[in-house]
Amino acid sequence: MTDNYAKIVQDNLDQLYGNLPEDLADNLPAKREGDRFIFDAFGEKCVIEPDRITLGQEEHSSVFGILISLYALNACPDICIPSPFRSFKEFPDSMPYVGAFITHTEQALVPHVPRIKEAVPKITERLKGGTDSFDKAGDFSFVVYPLPKIALCYIFYEADEDFPASVTCLFSNNANRFMPVDGLADTGEYTSKKIVRLLDQDVET
Repeated sequence: MTDNYAKIVQDNLDQLYGNLPEDLADNLPAKREGDRFIFDAFGEKCVIEPDRITLGQEEHSSVFGILISLYALNACPDICIPSPFRSFKEFPDSMPYVGAFITHTEQALVPHVPRIKEAVPKITERLKGGTDSFDKAGDFSFVVYPLPKIALCYIFYEADEDFPASVTCLFSNNANRFMPVDGLADTGEYTSKKIVRLLDQDVET
């Protein structure tokens, strides 16, 4: 499986560097150093090079590598338009992925709602987001940027005597300009995984 991921990432990089856009650094946006492009992704320093993608301290041939390479391939001059935020199912051709998105992006966070509430400042700082730039909803909510031009709005409802906890994840309005729809589903899933990982780091420390 890892070899398959590595091949997909390298194929995407070959396609990107085979006809490298002159304005790629502006479109990501990123800092360019020679043939390297440096920006923040999923709360880590990301470096795109012709033969690798590094995220944090690790070279990524995993889903992260695929998502980052797809983001680079779809880079364009458009700016991120956060609102009105859209549910994943509102994007064209999303229906085959809706079930998995609900399970892996939204429901996966339900058991962690109390801990997430306590960690909102850390989560939004790490993932370049905040709590003040949108119409608030739920019991608490925040926006994060797993990729520079893709924003996710997480809305949380805490459990009470009548209803269990629940989580909704919405996308910036034009997120599909910067990523294919299946990649958007994975972006949601792996952002949620990053959030849980940040909670676990609190426990470890």
